[in-house]
Amino acid sequence: MKPVYYLPIVCLAILACHRNKYNHDASGTFESTEIIVSSEATGRIMWLEITEGDVLQLGQQVGLVDTIQLHLNRVQLEANRKSVGSRVLDIPQQIAATQEQIATQQRERERTQRLIEANAANTKQLDDIDSNIAVLQKQLAAQRESFQSSNSSVSGESAGVEAQIEAVEDRIARSRITSPIYGTVLVKYVEAGEYTTTGMPLFKIADTDNMILRAYVTNGQLSMIKVGQQVDVYADFGDDGSRVYTGTISWISDQAEFTPKTIQTKDERANLVYAVKISVANDGYLKIGMYGDVNFNFL
Repeated sequence: MKPVYYLPIVCLAILACHRNKYNHDASGTFESTEIIVSSEATGRIMWLEITEGDVLQLGQQVGLVDTIQLHLNRVQLEANRKSVGSRVLDIPQQIAATQEQIATQQRERERTQRLIEANAANTKQLDDIDSNIAVLQKQLAAQRESFQSSNSSVSGESAGVEAQIEAVEDRIARSRITSPIYGTVLVKYVEAGEYTTTGMPLFKIADTDNMILRAYVTNGQLSMIKVGQQVDVYADFGDDGSRVYTGTISWISDQAEFTPKTIQTKDERANLVYAVKISVANDGYLKIGMYGDVNFNFL
């Protein structure tokens, strides 16, 4: 008869353990920051080497949109750049002859000045030389201005070609399909060989190293929590039990909402609650959509 007497005690102990297991301050589901990577170019997808579940590095190239026409355009623009560059004038070389004529006239002036001092020449010869020097200097100034103007025009044309080359190179860079974050590929929307357009979704990636538990608290709990507060997070692994993590409250909603429909009873769904986000470092076991509970460690 002794087992009969102990049966109520055993049942009470089991019920107490059951209540303690679910005695948490809030509950919710795990999510992560998801990014839909869209095409930045229009054309046929030459290759796209990703599968759902792949872990990608930040900036890792995983595909390419056809760039043949862009490459040919760049080759043409580079040829134009060389052609324009060949028209740049070497001003010192262009004006060297005029400068040499001025130097010759100045040496002749010095020689004539000495002859005049020796009464071997007249001043008219000196005046003629000065007149020639003045004409040559005006010619030199005109040449400088003309050559500089020509080079400025060529420089402007060259800058325009350079800008076009940079634009083409930017379009080529945007044709490379890369990962914007370190994360896991969740969904792949297209395959290699398909035609894509700018803005068309290619794949979805999520940062699964840093998970977020979205939970809900009542108005009474709201006054006892704050952003930056550390809490205990319990991940529900079903029959395998739960695992405890340290989380940090990263966001608290400033607007009340009705309890989400995932709550089982109508009475609980009718209550107004506030959403909170709790950041949790993932050790690899946490998955998107997994249920979790949280204790806020109220003092």
